[in-house]
Amino acid sequence: MPRARKKKETATEPVEPKVLDSNLEDIVADRFSRYSRYIIQERALPDARDGLKPVQRRILWSMEEDGNTYNKPYRKSARTAGNVIGNYHPHGESSVYDAIVRLSQDWKSPIPLIDMQGNNGSIDDDPAAAMRYTEARLSRLAQYLLEDIDKDTVEWAPNYSDEKFEPTVLPARYPNLLINGITGIAAGYATNIPPHNFNEIIDAAIYRVDHPNCSIDELLELVSGPDFPTGGLIIGNEGWKHALRTGKGRVTVRSKAVIEEGKTINQIVITEIPYEVIKSAMVRKMDEIRLNAKVNGILDVRDESDRKGLRIVVDLKKEANAKAILNYFYKNTDLQTYYHYNVIAIVRKTPKLLSLADALDAFLVHREEVIINRSKFDLKRKKDRLHIVEGLQKAVSVLDELIALIRKANGKADSKAKIMDRFGFSEPQAEAIVTMQLYRLSNTDVIALQKEADTLRKEIEKLEGIIKTPSKRKKLMIKELKEVSEQFPMPRRTQIVEDAEEIVVDDRDMIVDEQVMAVVSHQGYVKRVSMRSFASSSNGTAGLKEGDSFVFNAPVSTLDTLLVFTNKGRFGQIPVYQMEEKKWKDLGTHYSSLLKPEMGEQITNVFVEKNPVSNVDLVLAASSGQIRRVHREDLPAKTKSRLVALMSLSEGDSLEHVLFSCHDSDQLVLISQSGYGFKMDVNEIPLSKGKGKGVRSINLQPEDKLQSLLVADQEFLVLENNEGAFKKIALSSIDTHKRGARGIRLYKAVKSHPLEVVDARTASAKETLSFANGTLPALDVSTLPKMDPSATWSSTGMLETPVEFESLDLRLESGDRIKPEDGLDQLTLFEQTPGVSQ
Repeated sequence: MPRARKKKETATEPVEPKVLDSNLEDIVADRFSRYSRYIIQERALPDARDGLKPVQRRILWSMEEDGNTYNKPYRKSARTAGNVIGNYHPHGESSVYDAIVRLSQDWKSPIPLIDMQGNNGSIDDDPAAAMRYTEARLSRLAQYLLEDIDKDTVEWAPNYSDEKFEPTVLPARYPNLLINGITGIAAGYATNIPPHNFNEIIDAAIYRVDHPNCSIDELLELVSGPDFPTGGLIIGNEGWKHALRTGKGRVTVRSKAVIEEGKTINQIVITEIPYEVIKSAMVRKMDEIRLNAKVNGILDVRDESDRKGLRIVVDLKKEANAKAILNYFYKNTDLQTYYHYNVIAIVRKTPKLLSLADALDAFLVHREEVIINRSKFDLKRKKDRLHIVEGLQKAVSVLDELIALIRKANGKADSKAKIMDRFGFSEPQAEAIVTMQLYRLSNTDVIALQKEADTLRKEIEKLEGIIKTPSKRKKLMIKELKEVSEQFPMPRRTQIVEDAEEIVVDDRDMIVDEQVMAVVSHQGYVKRVSMRSFASSSNGTAGLKEGDSFVFNAPVSTLDTLLVFTNKGRFGQIPVYQMEEKKWKDLGTHYSSLLKPEMGEQITNVFVEKNPVSNVDLVLAASSGQIRRVHREDLPAKTKSRLVALMSLSEGDSLEHVLFSCHDSDQLVLISQSGYGFKMDVNEIPLSKGKGKGVRSINLQPEDKLQSLLVADQEFLVLENNEGAFKKIALSSIDTHKRGARGIRLYKAVKSHPLEVVDARTASAKETLSFANGTLPALDVSTLPKMDPSATWSSTGMLETPVEFESLDLRLESGDRIKPEDGLDQLTLFEQTPGVSQ
């Protein structure tokens, strides 16, 4: 093994280190400025002239250079990506391939610039196949962007390695920036340009050529807003018109959907969706709404899209409000989106915000330069050819002498020199003559040469006219634009809906009206139970925790709303359809998920109403005897997900009693825990608004409290004591007093055996009273003996343990509580729960 050669040691002088003495802020600012300039000009923003980012332009040019055109066989995408990276765009292969795929996707570009064979992704955001599997070539319309690029029509710049040159812009026969649109994010800039209709934009460009000083409103007569490849509907005109006037704006884009009615079900059928929406994600979101029961009446959501087109179907119950559900989808999914215009593009190496007129002008100025450069290129070639033809004509006239001179010459160079010297031919003419085979020269048709010369002179005159005369350039520009437009007619895919209804989502409209059992317990558990589940479990346990009981338990409609009052004097609303559906034996969900109560806040009263009423008074009373009266219409209209304060309470006090009064002539029955009670006119309580403490209703002794507050609208008062005994008293035997009285004792007190009232109800003679725990048999009022207030308690129906009565039921159809003639036409059902001991 040969020895490693020892390096020769040489004496070197120490190198002075180069230190850059500069402020760090200045360095960072300078470097970021350079980086920003690079990102803006070389990566993220399109050129206003051809509408392409640098990577897109390099892809198209590389494919053109490689002969990978629309009329040639497909080539592997990996080859194209490799050529682009190796020659022009030294960045990651995935970014280049992603750009190739993006240019081929017809759901993102109305006129794809690349024709790809194989899996190029999908509207469901599926990834494209690997580049080794797919094949691609330029599309036919891409050729019109590259047309005449070989005629010195655009500027060229060295590639990154200085080995090749690349175009800084493409010639572009049509305004690609507005037609295909583009998105990009740079440093400090972002662009978001939607696609527009191919023929409309070209028509606007032609009009701009003819009328360079026209207003944008004139152009808007030709351009009807964006035209998305996925179709859909644009709602209203103001958004897109403002965007095209200023370069910025917002457009509402809505899916195209129809409601189809069937015999057993109805369907919402969606055939077009907004631009850049991922279909699979949108369908998944719609199905989540169904699974989470946010909207009732949805049976199924499925994607039936195939190669024939997009189709999403939503099956609905026959009785469901299809229009309301569709509106809900518009509001809560990508079935309706907003597209934000931000038309920023590079103009003269600077990013600018462009209106429709600005964007067209940038293209037209560029197009005029292309026509001039192309005409100059063609003019030079025509003149060069005419010069040769004139030389050939002269050569034919002296053909014999010319041939003799060439035969005597020593080689090509000598021949050229002699004929140039002898006949006065120029070097190009002499070159053409000596390189031509003699038999062709002898057989050259003089007439053909003359015709060619005449044609060339006319073409030269025409080209000189184009170069010198702006009007001729404009005429040519219009002609070329019309040719492209006529060759590719493209009807609009996106419709403009001028007078679309505003989407107003009322949750009630989406609820299927059905009867359910609504349950609210003292401990705050709420649920709704289908009537089928309730019927099958009617003899089973009611799904309550030990020691818990019903505050409310009654059949209601899913369209009804529970009016909830708490011990802390607050009020909230729970739509029945928002209550989680459970089985009768299930516990339910705590109401904290619906109304966000404070610690220790419990529901004490619940009412049900279908629609808010205005001519009813609300009477609220605390256990301390404080009472206030407010109009129903003065309650907060919207209390979604929160509780609002109605009554100010002292420490230790709680709101226990809430009832509704329909007339100023109503009388109330007030009963204390110690057994005192009296009747009082409701108008004794002043009407008030907002949050208030109220006034004193009953004279209570220390440690006593207001136990019951009832409307005196029945024949009897039924009392229950803390030992489970009952007593029935005629209401007529109870005196009426002013507010603040103590009243009479309603039962005979025994000092050695003191008793307390735990609950009370007013009832008719034949009424039955249910109990709040849902397990005891109802109490038949007719079985209780009628007793005088001074009497003791009855032993009839006595319970082992006292249980509060179930909620009072105030129903319009019963006719014995609130009658239609009372002016409560909107009221379908009130449920009232008087206060109970906790």
